[in-house]
Amino acid sequence: MKITGFRPIIITKDAGSAVKLFEELGFETRHSKKAIEDGSYDSFILRNGDANRLVVLASKTIPRDLTGVSISVDDFQAAYDLLLAHGFVNSRGADRVTETGSSRSALLLSPTGYGVMLTQHVKSARP
Repeated sequence: MKITGFRPIIITKDAGSAVKLFEELGFETRHSKKAIEDGSYDSFILRNGDANRLVVLASKTIPRDLTGVSISVDDFQAAYDLLLAHGFVNSRGADRVTETGSSRSALLLSPTGYGVMLTQHVKSARP
């Protein structure tokens, strides 16, 4: 398994405010996905001029804001199994994974509470 991307993530019900704040700090939205999981989530990838990246995930179901890391990998299952072996749990329970056609992802929570959004991008679906 190889890590292909690593960046901070903010998961919040108020993604608009978070995106606006970081745009005022010099970031711009470079990519977004809307209505993931029947409208439960929207994802925004921001980047600044120094190539720093940030993910803001809008969630209608999260009880409070959560920060963590977004990790992209080339082998989702291997990374998922490794995190579970270290005590992480799937935030949505029992191996529930989000499939969008261009990616496969799951939010895993550490035993101490930080989040890892694990994603594998499906290269054949990307332009």
